[in-house]
Amino acid sequence: MMALTECNTTQFFKTLGAELPRPRAILMVSAHWETASPAASISAQPETIHDFYGFPPPLYELRYPAPGAPDVAKRAAGLIDNAGLGPTALGERGLDHGAWTPLRFMYPAQDIPVTQLAVQSHLGAKHHYDLGRALAPMADEGVMIIGSGGISHNLREWRSVPPGAPPAWLTAFVTWVRQAIENCDHAALVDYVKQAPHAARNHPTHEHFLPLFVALGAAGAGARIVRELKDEMDRALSLDGFVFAAQA
Repeated sequence: MMALTECNTTQFFKTLGAELPRPRAILMVSAHWETASPAASISAQPETIHDFYGFPPPLYELRYPAPGAPDVAKRAAGLIDNAGLGPTALGERGLDHGAWTPLRFMYPAQDIPVTQLAVQSHLGAKHHYDLGRALAPMADEGVMIIGSGGISHNLREWRSVPPGAPPAWLTAFVTWVRQAIENCDHAALVDYVKQAPHAARNHPTHEHFLPLFVALGAAGAGARIVRELKDEMDRALSLDGFVFAAQA
């Protein structure tokens, strides 16, 4: 529903679109595209995918008809394959709501070419961090690399937790992640399944956390935070935002 409402997160997206240097293209890593091995979309005109059910009709009327970026997808595939992380499949795919929801606030003109890169949940955080390291050269080529997911994502718990103060298991996990990011402790983050408190409860499945590691990897071991949003925790969800830059 964020796509239809104003909140801290949508305002954060608007601010980013206005303040960050305009990219020539966007490579979006969305939690909502999972594949067995790396995959990128070469769609020249990606459709708007409404990959959700049971929401109000206005949500299904939204469109984000940005042009695709097949050249960026092919460049990403080459870098991934050269790093030994492929082979990377190339195929036609539209933009899911993990992609178009933030982009419609960041770049409402819908004129920046965008492509998507899939996640491979079964391969874990280290794989996605390595994907980011492989893709790092693209940041110097005018490509903005975005990881779209959630710092905590347990919808079953969200439905059962009453409104009010967030549960202790959510607060502990989010606090640990924020501190590890701020301290550039990427080794601990990559090992979050073992090291972070209540990791399994915050992410019973891991696809929503893995895009973060692509962004971290692309920014590098000394990544510094240049923009930050610490969102209000909503029952059993938290949608923090971080903008990373490589250490100068």
